[in-house]
Amino acid sequence: MKIITKIGIGIGIIFIVYICFLYFASYSNGVRAGELIKFSHKGMVFKTWEGEISQGVSESQRFIFSVEGNEKQVIEDLNNFQGKMVKLHYFERYKTLFWLGDTKYFITEVELQN
Repeated sequence: MKIITKIGIGIGIIFIVYICFLYFASYSNGVRAGELIKFSHKGMVFKTWEGEISQGVSESQRFIFSVEGNEKQVIEDLNNFQGKMVKLHYFERYKTLFWLGDTKYFITEVELQN
């Protein structure tokens, strides 16, 4: 019985460390620019902020992104800049976390381009 408890605790700790790694570790950082064509708050159980910019004329030149709910200024800016050219600063996580967003790309700052 004691060995099963120790194994359970060990698996629990490994799981918690794994989730913390996925949340806090950043795979890459960068900037993307384009026309903000979509930004919405969607979901049934977990409402997430999702958006997309067009970086050219073809369908393959779209950048789809998410915004964490605590990024109030970013959400406000994206709502105000729909249809305009923007520059998005982002970081990429190793995996998607369904309660935060549909993508691995999370926006941290928005700039309006001239």
